[in-house]
Amino acid sequence: MFFSFCLQVTFAQKTTIVSLEIVGQDKIKTSYLKKIITTKQGEVLDSVKLNQDITFLKRLPAVSHAYFKVDRLSSSKSHVKIGIEENFTLLPSLNFWTTTNKQFAYKLGLYEYNFLGNNTTFGGFYQNNGFHSYGFTYRAPNLFSKKWGLAISFKDWKSEEPLYFGEKTANYLYNNTSVELLGLYQLNLKHRIDFGISFFSEKYKYLSGETAAGVPLALDLDKKLLKLVYQYNGLDYYYQYVSGFKSVLYTQYVTTQNDFQNDFLIAWNDFFYYKRIGAKGNWANKLRLGIASNENSPFAPFALDNNVNIRGVGILVDRGTGVAVLNSEYRHTVYDKKWLAIQTNIFTDAGTWREPGGQLSDLFKKEKLRVFSGIGLRFISKKIYNATFRIDYGFKVYDARNTTKGGLVFGLGQYF
Repeated sequence: MFFSFCLQVTFAQKTTIVSLEIVGQDKIKTSYLKKIITTKQGEVLDSVKLNQDITFLKRLPAVSHAYFKVDRLSSSKSHVKIGIEENFTLLPSLNFWTTTNKQFAYKLGLYEYNFLGNNTTFGGFYQNNGFHSYGFTYRAPNLFSKKWGLAISFKDWKSEEPLYFGEKTANYLYNNTSVELLGLYQLNLKHRIDFGISFFSEKYKYLSGETAAGVPLALDLDKKLLKLVYQYNGLDYYYQYVSGFKSVLYTQYVTTQNDFQNDFLIAWNDFFYYKRIGAKGNWANKLRLGIASNENSPFAPFALDNNVNIRGVGILVDRGTGVAVLNSEYRHTVYDKKWLAIQTNIFTDAGTWREPGGQLSDLFKKEKLRVFSGIGLRFISKKIYNATFRIDYGFKVYDARNTTKGGLVFGLGQYF
């Protein structure tokens, strides 16, 4: 059994790594691991690089834990051993929920997060929410080198979604068919950029409800989307525990040619902060700030939904062109064995939206504010990547629109 520790190595004189051993890996290729770490046989031992390599390895989906050990062979020679504890990475996904029209929905998928043993993600899904949707993803961060990779995805998505026209609401069938190509570039351990283009079509078809004058009953749009994502990642992982800070900035510019929608820009930043509290506690926080071109349109990009941002608020209950949402929760491990951990959590989610065509001051109006709080459970496999079953119950603390008193939210993976 591997034991976990991270040794800070300092020497009065330089020592050379005469042998480098990686142990514990099974599905991950040793050649891939040696390619992506900066510690190399024949080079001078650098404790900073070695610690950074361990941090990088622990972020890989296929690695549940990693450690290193340095053996001094002489005053000028050392042997380095890096230990890997692997995750199981071929995962089915299953989600089920009720939709806007109370239709029972489910989503089935299968994803391999260590395809070909080199940290490549490959998989797809099928969804039935009264309509049929499917898609696939291929993401290879190290396809060309340690720093350069590629991601390709295809999606044909259909769902019944509410659109809001003042006090009126109408349900439309929304269909998005898209192909996306991204270049992936990792500057260093903490900084990464994804950039590329997506070609997609959006179709809206009226189903039921009250619309407004000038709003079409059917819409068919062809669009292009330019995307840039910048990520700063300073997180450190120890099994189910996370500590540190992470920031992800998303920017998208969408072009289209039609009489109903203009080209628009959308950008949002997710800030994450995690702190270990004692031996079993973890405080987790996420702040999202977003802004988009302020078109007075029912097709606003930011949605209010309990599966996305505020637990217990309901399904697609509002849309906006600006958003500020804070999620904060305390997770406490109540059971922790070799393969399974169970956490309880208490949380508070608060958010506010800018109405389409409204003012930024909307974000500071109490009638736009929603605050929900609640409790939850997490069942976490320590040997399977992202295999966390979560269930939360959120109840209303403040909701000026009184959309719901609360409800259950469940899924796979931590909420954030």
